[in-house]
Parts: sequence; C-alpha cells; structure tokens
Amino acid sequence: MAKTTLQPAPAKQKNDLSTKQPVQSAALHVADDDHEHGHGIEWFDLARIAFVAICAVSVGFRVPYFNIIGAAGVAVGVYPIAREALEDILEKKMTMELSMTIALGAALLIGELFTALVITAFVLAAEVLEGLTVRRGRTAIRDLLDLLPGTANLVYQGQVSEVPISVIGAGEVILVRPGARIPVDGKVETGTSFVDESAITGEPMPVEKSAGKLVFAGTINQSGALHVRVESVGRDTSFGKIVEAVEQAERSKAPIQKTADRLAGYLVYFASGSALLTLLITHNARSAISVVIVAGACGIAAGTPLAILGAVGRAAQQGAIIKGGLYLEVLAAVDTVMLDKTGTLTYGVPEVAEINTFNGVPKQELLQTAAIAELRSEHPVGRAIVKRALQQGLALSEPGSFAYEPGRGVWATINGSEAAVGSVAMMRNRGLQPPASINANGGSEVFVALGKMLMGSIVISDKVRPEAEQAVKDLKSMGIDTVLLTGDSKSAAGVVAKVLGVNSVHAELLPEQKLDRVREAVHSKRIVAMVGDGINDAPALAEASIGVAMGSGTDVARESADIVLIGNDLSRFVESLRISRKCRGVIMQNFYGTLAVDAAGIVLAAMGFLNPLLAAFIHVSSELAFILNSTRMLPRR
Repeated sequence: MAKTTLQPAPAKQKNDLSTKQPVQSAALHVADDDHEHGHGIEWFDLARIAFVAICAVSVGFRVPYFNIIGAAGVAVGVYPIAREALEDILEKKMTMELSMTIALGAALLIGELFTALVITAFVLAAEVLEGLTVRRGRTAIRDLLDLLPGTANLVYQGQVSEVPISVIGAGEVILVRPGARIPVDGKVETGTSFVDESAITGEPMPVEKSAGKLVFAGTINQSGALHVRVESVGRDTSFGKIVEAVEQAERSKAPIQKTADRLAGYLVYFASGSALLTLLITHNARSAISVVIVAGACGIAAGTPLAILGAVGRAAQQGAIIKGGLYLEVLAAVDTVMLDKTGTLTYGVPEVAEINTFNGVPKQELLQTAAIAELRSEHPVGRAIVKRALQQGLALSEPGSFAYEPGRGVWATINGSEAAVGSVAMMRNRGLQPPASINANGGSEVFVALGKMLMGSIVISDKVRPEAEQAVKDLKSMGIDTVLLTGDSKSAAGVVAKVLGVNSVHAELLPEQKLDRVREAVHSKRIVAMVGDGINDAPALAEASIGVAMGSGTDVARESADIVLIGNDLSRFVESLRISRKCRGVIMQNFYGTLAVDAAGIVLAAMGFLNPLLAAFIHVSSELAFILNSTRMLPRR
C-alpha cells in the first residue's frame, strides 16, 4: 500500500552536525526510527491479521453468532485502512486505501461479509509484507552508514588515548591499528599497510598505503599500524558525503517519483469509473467491486522511491556520490559526456616522457645538465626534469648562477659554462638552431644547450590515467558521444584524444569557452554530463545537464557538481551511468507491468471472470512483485 513506502527523512540543515560530529549519528537516527516503528507495531499488526482471519473462518463455517464475530473482525481490520483513507480525503489525495475502503463498504452493503473479511486480511497482510520489504531497503542502506567507529586513538605528546570522534580536529594525528576501521579522512604520516577501500571506492583489492598517501573514513586497515594526520572528520569526510547523498535521496522526490504518485491516483480514478460503468451495464455488484479491488498502483508508488534510494546507495558503494534522485534520473538519459583533460583523463602532473639527444651526447649527461639548470626553478616543467634526474640517481650540484626568462626558459652557470633550458625562441636568441620537432608525445618540448652546443631536447607530458581509456571505450559502447574539452595545446590534446579514442576534441579553450561549448550542446537538446576537477571547470559543471567532479578536484568544482567521484577513477562514473540506467529500467518495468496487470484485471473483473477474493489476490501479488523488483537496486552486502 502507498502508505508504507519509504517516507522522506526529516529535512536537515547542513549545519545540523558540526564537522566534528561523527557521521555515525545519522545511521543511528535511522536505526532508532526503525526500532521505534518496528517490532512492537509489527507484532500488533500480525495479531490483527490473525484475528481477522479467524473471524473470516468463523463466518465461512457459519459458527454460532458468526454475524457478530464477522462485524467485530471488520471493525478491527478495517480501522487502519479507513483511517488512512480519511487522511487521504482531508489531503485531497486519491489513493488505494481510499478505493479499498469504498470496495469494502460496497461489499458490506450487498451482504458479502465473508468477502469483506478476506479482502481486509489480504490488504493488512500486504501492508505488513510491504513494510518488511521497505525495512529491508533501509537496512541495506544502513549497512553503508554503520561503518564508522565512534572513537579514535589520538596521539598527543607521545601518548595514545582513545577519545570520541567528536573531539578530533583537523591537523591532529591518530593511530589506526591493524584490523581497525579508519574514522577520518587524512594523510599517512608514518607506517605502511594495506587498506580495504571497497566501501568508499568500490575497489575490491586492498591498496598499499605509506607516508604521504591519502586514506578515507570507513575503510579498513588490514595489516600494519598507521599514524594518520587528520584532514576532515564527520560530514566533511568522503564517507560523510555518502551519508548526505543517501539522506538527500530520501528527502527529495525525483520527477519520475512524482509521476508515479500521479499515476497511482489516475489508476484509482480509472478503476472507480470502470466499476461504476460495470455496475451500470451488468448490474452485477460483485463484478463492480472486483474492478475496484483488482486495480492498484501501490507497486509503483512504493517501488519507485525504493529503487531510487537503492541506486543512490549502490552508486555510493561504488565510489560515486549522487546528490539526489533528480540527478540520478538525468544521468540515466545522458547522451553526451564532455571531459576535461588535466586531472580528469590525466594525472595533472607533468612528467618526462621523452629524451632526445644531438651530437652524440649521452642521455644521462643531457638530463643531468638540464636538472642542475632547473634546480632552483619553481616551474612544473623544471620540477619534472629534476624529479626524473633524482629517480635515476644522478648527482645534482647547485648552479653557480640562475636566471628565469618568463615564457622562454632558464639559464644557469654549470662549472663555468652557461647552460640553457627552454623554448625554440630562447635557443635562437642564443644563436642556436634547433631542428624540426621530433616530439612524438604531444607534450611540451624544451631544448637543452651547454655553451654553444645544442645537447638535445626533453619532452614533458601529462600521463594519461590507466582507467581512462577503458572508461571512454565503455561510454562509447553505451551509445554516448564523448568530447574532450581542454585549455591545453592542440598537439597535446590530439595525442590524448587519439590514445583514448574520444569522438571529438576542442583544445586551447578558456574557461568561458568551455562553458560556451557545454551551453551549445545543451541548447541543441543534448543531455550533457560534464566531467572536470578544477576551478576553471566549475561554470561548465553548473551549466551542464549533470555536473561530475573528480574527488581530487577543487572545493569549487565539487560544490558545483551534482555527482562527486571518490578516488578519481573515471570508471566509477561509467558504473554510475550503468546503475542509473538499470534503475530507470526497473522503474519502467514496474510502470508498464502495473498498467498491464491493471488493464487485464479490470477487463476480466468487468466480464465477471474475477470474484472479489481473486481480485484481491491479484492486486496484492502484483504489488509485492513490483516492490521486490525494486529491491534489485539495493546495495549488495
């Protein structure tokens, strides 16, 4: 019945939990709700059903005083149904409780006491079974929420003490012992271990953690002890965002859920009209009552929010936070995905991709010269060169002098000789003529010279994320158009686009030009998902039909987005698309299944092939079937 669907959680302001308050309290709130409205009322409901069933048997076998017993059974059984029907009348809503009350009243008017009792028992049993199914949905969601410990081992002045999470603040250090759940988001200070992050990122294999690596609240430390510097607690953690997503999904109604509610009302009107028409044509009150009883949209009304909540929970379990049912519905309709390059498809960290030498100069000598010249540089290109030299164990000494020419490069004195690392223009200014570019990686090429000798060139590029190629391939297999938007050069963008196989590329774009590309696609009636991570992506994320932010992105990007990926893995976005489409499929199955069952049932009932008892059985069975269909979306344990 519609009244036992998932009820929206009380609206909460974002500041109802401070950043230090443990997220677990939200889970406990849900648990308390279920306990408060659960077992005591459930046993009372079962006793009511048993009493009505006994009364029905008494009437059926015509025991002494069966009329009085039957009347008592009707009074006890019909009360909760009639009460909900009255509430619906006061709220000006047409629901199945109201139609059932009308049908029961009609059955009593024509003297069908036994029929009224059996129908009442069916309806009450359906209420209990539906409530159990919905409770299972809440339990599955609560499994996601009940993962955070309430305490942490705080390290202070060399001493370790167990304290409540609520008193832990950013910047403090905690100890996470082997086998314990990590209670905060933070960075490993000391220690090495493997951490099970499946609850947050969906990654089944444990991830090795050492100094400098990020860890997430709700994950499990498997082997070694870790000292973790706290970065965020409570609702500010990745796990806290999952809680907010689930709560938001419970509070808000997606358009398809509102459609389901309207359809439920329309079906009641249609069934009532069909019953009246049946009575006028056939003059058969039993057939008219059967028409009212057989039609119902409770499977839609209850199954739709259950499917949406389950899908949001499952996506969260896979590492994607969807901020509400509305965005889940839009995501299912996406036909175009626009992708930022740096930080989304690539790591956003320049690396040495290629070393080319001239005049027989050894590659190690070229790299060492360039690294010494760049040792004092703060430019990302310079840092990438120095990093590669250190990785190869090259000895780096301080240059005698150093200068930086903006937009051109650097020069430094090395053992009395002047070394230069920079652009073609810089080399030409020094009387050197670099050859035509042999850059095969589409990165930034810098030339290296020592004195009057051109030693060679170093190509710096941004490494493509290993999962990005498969993610783009999966998107294309789903019939989705992929577009690369980047402010990088055409050559660099072209190389990445070729590796990934995206459909089209737009390079050398300013933030406002990215916004224009998204706006054009949206105005062309495309359903656009924009995936990005930086401040420059925020306008495009907000303009797109659905904005998706990488978890490592800026706060501005994450706030502008409708979906946030945890773990920076684009495959999580692909999985979210699959979940959203599956959720839409489940809901549409419920829609069309309900219409088919109701249409067939009304016709058969009007023709006299269904009596009220069989009509009630079909109604209850179909309703539960569609609700159980929605439970397929619930997160796996």
